[in-house]
Amino acid sequence: MLDRTVAPPLQPLARVALAAAEVMPLTNAARLHVLANDAQPVVRLQVVLPAGKIAEPKPSLALLTARMLLEGTTTRTARQIADEVAFYGASIECESGPDRAMLTLYCLTRHLPTLLPLVHEVLTQPTFPEYELGLLKTRTVQNVQVERRKAGYRASERFNEHLFGAAHPYGQLFDEDAFLALTCADVQAFHRAAYPLGGAEIFLCGDVAEHQQLVADTLGQGPTGAPTPPAAGALAPFQPGHDHVTVAGSLQASLRLGRPWPTPHHPKTHQLNLLIKVLGGYFGSRLMRNIREDKGLTYGISAAVTNREQATALLIGTDVKGDSAPLAVAEIQHELRRLQEELIPADELETVKNYTLGKFANDLSTVFEQADKYRNIVLMHLPADYYTQFVQQIEATDAPTLQRLAQEYLSPDALQVVVAGA
Repeated sequence: MLDRTVAPPLQPLARVALAAAEVMPLTNAARLHVLANDAQPVVRLQVVLPAGKIAEPKPSLALLTARMLLEGTTTRTARQIADEVAFYGASIECESGPDRAMLTLYCLTRHLPTLLPLVHEVLTQPTFPEYELGLLKTRTVQNVQVERRKAGYRASERFNEHLFGAAHPYGQLFDEDAFLALTCADVQAFHRAAYPLGGAEIFLCGDVAEHQQLVADTLGQGPTGAPTPPAAGALAPFQPGHDHVTVAGSLQASLRLGRPWPTPHHPKTHQLNLLIKVLGGYFGSRLMRNIREDKGLTYGISAAVTNREQATALLIGTDVKGDSAPLAVAEIQHELRRLQEELIPADELETVKNYTLGKFANDLSTVFEQADKYRNIVLMHLPADYYTQFVQQIEATDAPTLQRLAQEYLSPDALQVVVAGA
C-alpha cells in the first residue's frame, strides 16, 4: 500500500534539448520557423517584426500602430475582422513591446487556410481609420490616467527612467499630449517603415505539417528585405540612489529596487539566474520568508531578471503599507548582504535547484511553450544549446560560486531604490 506520509524520491532531470525547428527562408527574405506537433489539431502563428518602442520615431507610436492593425483593412471593418475571427473560434491580437511588435493567431488547424488571408491583410493593408484612431487614443490616455493613480505604476515608471534614462525608449514616460498629437499620417509612415514582411521572423507551431507551405507562400509575398530601424540612442550611465515618488492618497507604498544586469550572453548567466531564484524567484525564497512570512509586511515580493534586446535588468518589487517602506527596504538589503557574507546551506540550494529544473521541465510540456523558448533563442541571438547548458550549469552550481556572484552583483549600494506612495 502507498504510504502518503512519505514524499516520493526526487529524480534528476534528464538532459533537455528543444525540438529542432525547421527554418524556411521565404522569397521576401523573412524566415519561417516551424515546430510541428500533431498531438492536438491546433496551430499558433506568430509574426514578429522590428516595430517595437525601440524603433519608433515619436513616443508611443509603436503601441498605437500595433493596436490599430485590427481596426480596419481595405476590405474589412474592425467589426468584420472580429466577427470572422470569432466565427472560427480563433483569437488574434497585435501588441508592441520594447523591441518588437507581434501578431499572434490561435486557431484550429482546419481553419488556418481560411484565416491566413485575414492575417496577411491585417499586416499589409490596414487603413487606420480616423474615427477608430481617435477612440483608441482617448481610451489609452484614460487608461494611463487611471494607472497613474496607482503607486505600482508610478514606481515602475520612475524606476525605468532611472535605469535606462529618460531619453531612451526603455525609460521614456508616457506623454499624453504627444500621444494625442499623433496622426493617421504618423501611423501610416511608421507602418510603411517598420512592418514590411521582409523583416519578419515568423513562428508556426502545432499541427502544421499540411499548411506550412501555404503559410510560406502567403507571408512570403511582398518586397524583399528588412527595414533598417532608426538608432535608439545610448542608454544613460547608471547611477544608483534613492528616489521617492509622491502618490497622493495612497495607503500603500510600492517598492522597486534593481540595477543593470549581465545579459543572457554572459558566461555565468544561468548561475546568476539561480542566485536570483534563491533571493526572490519562488514562493519559498528568502525575500518571501523574510518580508512576507516573518515580518508580515506584504502579500508578495519577487526578484526577477528582465531581458530586452539592448539591456538586461534586475528588478525587486513589492507593495507594503506606507509606513513600512523603510523597514522593507532595510530587510531587502539585509538579504542581499546575507548572500554576500554567508554560503547558501546545502539543503536550501538543493531545494532551489530542484524547483528551478522542475519548473523548467514543466514549462516545456506543450509545443507552444517549447516554441516560446525557441523564439527567445532566435530573437535574443542566443546559442542553440542555451537551454541544454541551462540544465547542466544549474546542476553543477555550488554555494561558493553563488556567493562570489552575489559579492560582485548584489551589493545594496549598487541598486536604484524607488519608493512610490504618499
